[in-house]
Amino acid sequence: MLENINTFASKFFVTGDPMIYGADVSIVLATVGILFVLTYFKKWGYLWREWITTVDHKKIGSMYFIASLLMLFRGGVDALLMRVQLAAPDLKFLHSEHYNEIFTTHGTIMILFMAMPFMFALFNWVVPLQIGARDVAFPFLNSVSFWLFFFGAMLFNLSFVIGGSPDAGWLSYPPLSENAFSHGPGQNFYIWGVQISGIGSLATGINFLVTILKMRAPGMKLMKMPMFTWSVLASCIIIVFAFPVLTVTLALLFVDRFFDAHFFTIDGGGNPMMYVNLIWMWGHPEVYIVVLPAFGILSEVVSTFSKKSIFGYKSMVFAMMVISVVSYFTWVHHFFTMGAGADVNTFFAISTMAIGIPTGVKVFNWLFTMYRGRIEVSQPMLWLLGFIPCFVVGGATGVMLAVAPADYQYHNSYFLVAHFHQTLIGGTVFPYLAGLYYWWPKIFGFKLNDRLGKWAFWMWNIGFYVCFMPQYALGFMGMTRRLYTYGWDMGWAPLNMVSTVGAFLMGIGFLFQGWQIVHGILYAERSKATDSWGTGRSLEWSIPSPPPVYNFAVVPQVKGFDDWYLTKEEMNKPGYKAEKPQFEAIHMPKNSGIPFVMGACWFLAGFGLTMETTFSWMIVPGVIGLIGVGLCMFARSFSYDTDYYIPVDEVKRTEASLGRVV
Repeated sequence: MLENINTFASKFFVTGDPMIYGADVSIVLATVGILFVLTYFKKWGYLWREWITTVDHKKIGSMYFIASLLMLFRGGVDALLMRVQLAAPDLKFLHSEHYNEIFTTHGTIMILFMAMPFMFALFNWVVPLQIGARDVAFPFLNSVSFWLFFFGAMLFNLSFVIGGSPDAGWLSYPPLSENAFSHGPGQNFYIWGVQISGIGSLATGINFLVTILKMRAPGMKLMKMPMFTWSVLASCIIIVFAFPVLTVTLALLFVDRFFDAHFFTIDGGGNPMMYVNLIWMWGHPEVYIVVLPAFGILSEVVSTFSKKSIFGYKSMVFAMMVISVVSYFTWVHHFFTMGAGADVNTFFAISTMAIGIPTGVKVFNWLFTMYRGRIEVSQPMLWLLGFIPCFVVGGATGVMLAVAPADYQYHNSYFLVAHFHQTLIGGTVFPYLAGLYYWWPKIFGFKLNDRLGKWAFWMWNIGFYVCFMPQYALGFMGMTRRLYTYGWDMGWAPLNMVSTVGAFLMGIGFLFQGWQIVHGILYAERSKATDSWGTGRSLEWSIPSPPPVYNFAVVPQVKGFDDWYLTKEEMNKPGYKAEKPQFEAIHMPKNSGIPFVMGACWFLAGFGLTMETTFSWMIVPGVIGLIGVGLCMFARSFSYDTDYYIPVDEVKRTEASLGRVV
């Protein structure tokens, strides 16, 4: 009996690595601590009513943000572990298999479970407020999307301690990801974790696309929309067309692994390059999915803190929409070395270079917006100023990589590693942090500490250049990516040591930000002011901070672009007299527990099908999970009590408590 238990545990849990045991203890302690706090303070009911079942876009945004913060921590620790291993030649800190697992989970987590939820947090926080809506088009679906993302992320992260992590890279190329080379459950965790969260991401894209097209306030025509909303629209268009490709690709890989098909195995007549093409048909547009909203954020920030309307609004809109189309025609530049021939490589080289034109347009728009502006170097503006040189270098090195003949030299080298970190950290993380600081007072009603924020900014920026600039040189010196060790004779040691120091500086920057948030929660002065920065220009700055559950007591009538700025100008005119608002009962969606239960069922299904290859009886919980998903859909189909009205009196009381004219 004891021997059977021991055999089961050795296959079920990850064993044999002291770092994993340390993680096990940490997870158990953290779980016990959370359960104790919730029980001791009797917060289970509050957690269920106010958060788990919520369909309020602002709270869903906050949950996305917390999840992205945790994933940034997990992915960041992975990065530091890799940099420690590479700090000096012949180190034995990580063995080769563990290193493969870590670079796989680092890439997957940072792109899919950190950048995406951070982006969705900003979508949820800001878009309905910018367009004068009371919620998104499909609040129930919004909740489903979040819980699918959450449980998909949990399933993927579970592989850390149960079954074993995937180790075939963040895009899981065959044949490494096929049964012949990855026969354990690790790759199954990848397929189901990414698949479940990917379905949630697709649903979010559809939801915000419909929200922007159908729920704008009266008078807000397309060409009067704020730039961030435009960028979200462009990003959602890409999501709607790109994510189905990911879903199909992972489904085919699943069929290969579970039913011994041969879509991507050469021995059975398949072709692994078909997988590579398919995954990059999603993978490269994915870069623009996360980068385009960053452009919108920066446009809002530069306009607010330069105290000017954005320069070249129409050209900015045109540039983003062009990118959302051209981004579908560049994927082959990730593997010019495939051997597709000069004609194919030439087409994708030119399309890749062409995308630099609309991208460059935006940089000039931001610079001209600052020109002769009254610039205020606030925390959001600091991150914008840090972004511009960083992204310009990332773009320039991207054009270098687009030169197909030269790419044969850069391919799979550390030059590439430096480039995509420059693009994704400089082009995504920095702007998202700018957006976080910019809209934080609107969502939470207080500003984050300025001094701690500046420490974080400089640690991040100095650390970034110290970490990644040496990697360009290492690429030229012949160091290839995914190496877990190297010898003293290669001459790479000094630059790798410098790069590791830079990575730790960035980690210190993250700690400053964590402390900044805790400090703000404990000590920051609260304010219900509508326009927290005093120079806001779009509709979100016209309502109290944080906004009430219904956002707008009266749906605004939009007069033009930068509507709140126009309203403030009108209010400052002599003799201005505010009209008394005419309140009406407000129609709102009811909370629901079905999305959470459905997400949990997807988790059970994914976990059962993942572990089925190790324990055949695990197919039972897998099937139960799928049945549960079906029952949730059935229950929702016959739910009729899904909405309610907030009475006029309650709206008046709420507005009066927020200091508004009633």
